[in-house]
Amino acid sequence: MVAAMDMVLSLVMLAALALLAGAWFLHRRGGPRRQVILMVVLVVIAAVNVAIWIVPTPDGRVPAEQVAE
Repeated sequence: MVAAMDMVLSLVMLAALALLAGAWFLHRRGGPRRQVILMVVLVVIAAVNVAIWIVPTPDGRVPAEQVAE
């Protein structure tokens, strides 16, 4: 189960990087400002979600590892 969670978290971060690159290219080409901002907001949301799963709790355990238990 942990390997599947690792794969999902990796795909979310790859998607976030692709969205960030897409937002940058869209901004450089003069695309709609609202769309660029929404893409960056989605990147932040994805990064925070990944951080929630991988940052250790005060007792030193990682929530992603607790899923398997």
